[in-house]
Amino acid sequence: MQVNSIADVIESNFSIPAWVSGLVVLIFAGMVLIGGIKRIGRTTSMLVPLMAGVYLFVGLWVLALNSHAIPGALQLVFTHAFSPIAAQGGFAGAAVWAALRFGVARGVFSNEAGLGSAPIAHAAAQTRDPVRQGLIAMLGTFIDTIIVCSITGLVILTSGVWDSGVSGAGLTSLAFAESLPMAGGVIVAVCLTLFAFSTVIGWSFYGERCAEYLFGVKVIYPYRVLWILVIPIGAIVDLEFIWLVADTFNALMALPNLIGLALLSPVVFALTRQNLSKK
Repeated sequence: MQVNSIADVIESNFSIPAWVSGLVVLIFAGMVLIGGIKRIGRTTSMLVPLMAGVYLFVGLWVLALNSHAIPGALQLVFTHAFSPIAAQGGFAGAAVWAALRFGVARGVFSNEAGLGSAPIAHAAAQTRDPVRQGLIAMLGTFIDTIIVCSITGLVILTSGVWDSGVSGAGLTSLAFAESLPMAGGVIVAVCLTLFAFSTVIGWSFYGERCAEYLFGVKVIYPYRVLWILVIPIGAIVDLEFIWLVADTFNALMALPNLIGLALLSPVVFALTRQNLSKK
């Protein structure tokens, strides 16, 4: 999904074929992943703050320019959440069930809440306080969903391109380009590329840890090579098929993890109470 988004937004703004973007991502991902977890950590720690800061600044700038349209955009959200609308652009919906289905699916895909994936990275952090680490994890979900995604949605709605027929990363790029003709699309292309690339190498670490647990350390290097080699496929496969696969696998991940969360909830409550009582 991430590689597909990179290829889509690069092709929309710079007319570079998707397969070329796939090969470039393959090369850079290979350079990072072969270096292991320390190189992954260094790379993402540089890319993510830069990407997030620039994107939030530009997003707020666009909303300031389109401030007159924000009330209408919010009204549009609530109106079409509870009344039918024909499927247009990046919005697939005709009823309330569709709004809920795609809203939950995209939200889970965005913040990974309940999937059990992000804890793999947080477990690698050097900390003696699991509650503090958990709070940091919750902060990431808040920034991702409540701040970044809300700004993105409002930019798309206030720019007036939400029903243009464009979907995926191209829709976000078009929305920024509509409000900032000279640089909007380029800025989004760069930010999205950095974000998606950091996600690609982050998810490779998640899968690597799981593969190591199942098959031992001998599988790590072959796993990294295989991960790198399939990157170009993600750049050229149909977007709707990619979303279908992502939604299905996310649901399959969430089911066992939510059971585990329910079973571990007494431990979480006990640790949290103990931590808060100390403070």
